[in-house]
Amino acid sequence: MEGAKPVNKKLAAALSGGAVLVVALSGCSEEKDNKELDAWAKQVCETVPAQQAKIVAAYDALAKVAKNGAPEDLQKTDSQAFQDLSDGFKGRATALKNAGAPPGVEGSAKKQQDAVQKLTVLSESYADLKKQVDALDTKDQGKFATGLDEVSKEMKDVSEQYKGAVAALQSLEQGEVKQAVAKQAGCKKAAASASATDS
Repeated sequence: MEGAKPVNKKLAAALSGGAVLVVALSGCSEEKDNKELDAWAKQVCETVPAQQAKIVAAYDALAKVAKNGAPEDLQKTDSQAFQDLSDGFKGRATALKNAGAPPGVEGSAKKQQDAVQKLTVLSESYADLKKQVDALDTKDQGKFATGLDEVSKEMKDVSEQYKGAVAALQSLEQGEVKQAVAKQAGCKKAAASASATDS
């Protein structure tokens, strides 16, 4: 099992920083009255804390199981974590899709669609990683370590997808949109949780 432990540590390292995603949709700014945009921000933010909690818990689980554990335990924890990550990012994409483009903001429709698309792809990638982990042979330590190494390599691509999702959210969240989102309790709560996790 010694061979698999460092690999899983690399996996956890590749996944680290996930809590930062929510910060792309939060921040401090001046108050500005725009009821339609505020309503949009409220819709986007109200489910963020639950999604964020699932995402952060999944990263934590991956980091903890990386330290030790039998192949069966690693497989079970990684599988559940990837499922939770897939669900969490799918939830973010769905909330943003249902909310539509920020009203009255020029160019926002394209940015909103881009963010939804990138979050959806990220969710699907985690679902694929779950399938790969579920298929690993836990009875053969050598095969398991090799398979886990392949999953770790796949994570590099997923990490790039993650960065793309963050960039898309940051592009969407500018000016008036940022001001509207910063006032919402859901995004404030999630941002505070992310900051505590990163510290």
